[in-house]
Parts: sequence; C-alpha cells; structure tokens
Amino acid sequence: MQDGPDDPCGVDAGQCVAAEASFGRDFPASCAIAMLARAHRAAVQALLADLGLFPGQEITLMLLWDKDGQSQKALCEAQRLDHSTIAKSLRRLEEVGLVSRTRSDDDARVSLVRLTESGKALRERTEAALAELERRAVADLTDAERATFVALAHRIAGSIDRRAD
Repeated sequence: MQDGPDDPCGVDAGQCVAAEASFGRDFPASCAIAMLARAHRAAVQALLADLGLFPGQEITLMLLWDKDGQSQKALCEAQRLDHSTIAKSLRRLEEVGLVSRTRSDDDARVSLVRLTESGKALRERTEAALAELERRAVADLTDAERATFVALAHRIAGSIDRRAD
C-alpha cells in the first residue's frame, strides 16, 4: 500500500490509526483490515440500535431464521464463539422477548433456542438494515471489484484462521 493520493484505496496510511502512525506504514494489510472492521462494526451498531439489537445478535437471529430450534452449542460452533458469549447474548435476546430457551426432550443437558413471534417478526427489518449496509459498503465498487474484494476477504480470513489453529 502506498501513502498519499496514489494509493489505489484512496486512504493514506496515516488514517489507519491515531495512536501509532507507523502501524499503517509498517503493516498496511493489518491496518486496512482493522480500519474496515471498525467502520463496519460502527455502522452495524448504529443500524442495530434502531432495532433494539446489539452487534452479533443479528447473526444469532439469522441462524435461527434459517433453522429454528438450534442448540446453544450449535449456535456457539456456527459463530465460533465461546459458551459464555452466546449465553450472554441469548439472555439479552430472551429478556427482550425475541427468543426462548427450553431443555431438549432427548437430553436435559441441551438447551434449545427458539424464536418467539417477536423474533420472527424482526427478520424483515433486520434484513433490510443489513441490505442497506451492504449497498453502502460496496457502493463505490464495480461488480468486478466487489467480486474480487469478496474473494480476497475470504482468502485472507482463511489464511488468518489456518494460522490461528
């Protein structure tokens, strides 16, 4: 990544971090990933706040919209999160009436998570908010650039995941 106006991303390395300017210069890929993640998380947080959700809860709801009645363990595994993180998120979703948890008839140790009618009703608004974010995120990219970005993002995530295991 080059500094200045010749940078194909239109972002100079100094914009990546305020606290440590050398981060963007010395680690341009990591800086760009961090900058993108921060911007995306802030936008998601603002959109979800309008729906009464916290970031991450939309993913849990989407998994349940695809397949209701999943175990808490399955939700943990699908999102690659630990049990306590999912438990806290589910407790919040339960408190606002979007999901309910019951014990499995087959195994009392297993907690099954089901959408309530309110949880089901939130789908359309949540998907509309996420579709708007998707449109905003790639608005300045051509179709070819979008496809390249998605492919590269998946490759980078795969590389990071392989090295973390």
